[in-house]
Amino acid sequence: MFCKKLLISQNQKNRHFMLRKPDWLKIKIENTENFAFVKKIVAENQLHTICSSGKCPNQCECWSRGSATFMIMGDICTRKCKFCATKTGKPLPLDIFEPEKVAESVYLMKLKHCVVTSVDRDDLPDKGASHWAQTVLKIRELNPKTIIELLIPDYQDELLQMVVDAKPNIIGHNLETVERLTPQVRSVATYQNSLETLRQIAASGILTKTGLMVGLGETEAEVKQTLVDARNVGTAVVTIGQYLQPAKNNIEVKQYVTPEQFEKYKSYALSLGYKHVESAPLVRSSYMSDTIEI
Repeated sequence: MFCKKLLISQNQKNRHFMLRKPDWLKIKIENTENFAFVKKIVAENQLHTICSSGKCPNQCECWSRGSATFMIMGDICTRKCKFCATKTGKPLPLDIFEPEKVAESVYLMKLKHCVVTSVDRDDLPDKGASHWAQTVLKIRELNPKTIIELLIPDYQDELLQMVVDAKPNIIGHNLETVERLTPQVRSVATYQNSLETLRQIAASGILTKTGLMVGLGETEAEVKQTLVDARNVGTAVVTIGQYLQPAKNNIEVKQYVTPEQFEKYKSYALSLGYKHVESAPLVRSSYMSDTIEI
């Protein structure tokens, strides 16, 4: 029994050593004046950002550039995906003034390109689709020249149409991972449902975007197949980044993918006809969104 415990302990130590973060994942922290300004606007308007809630490694860089991804409908999600750092539980009622607050924040930040995402609100009759639409309309009303990018839940049919009718410039929905790993990583959404969401977005004529995490145990062939699947339903923009375990109760990192492999994924995606590809270890869904050509 002692030998068995010793072997398990040694294996755990070896595994921990093997999965130590490589140098390319080190983050340089810079709190600039722009960072402080964005933080102030977000706090004063009592808004949430996925930058903070999702523990994004690029928060300092993006906020210093005057860019932030707003997270609407609160900071408590009704789902419990294994990869996500967002809180799970019973959400608070919607803030009916939130669309206007987001629009005013976009105006004060002078954003040429704004990104909005949300928690999942399966507790609501329309899952929050009408709130999404109101947010887009308010942003457009106060910021007519701003590019509006959304990262939405797995809406389809009439719920998706509510969002489409508000006329954002880009709508994204993340596949998150390869088909085989989806049941282990996501709590409700399925791979095929997400592909259908992307297909319906693309069919509407709006620029369609998705995102993948790697390092969860997928193979190169599976990542390539996922890129093919997303492209086949009309997805034009894709982001690929390294999964980083946000807390102990989240799914573990299985591999740290090298920058060279990310470059291979980028080249392959471009060869499939994607319009814009961001693929690197620290890339997240909204990273460098303001460089996408509409």
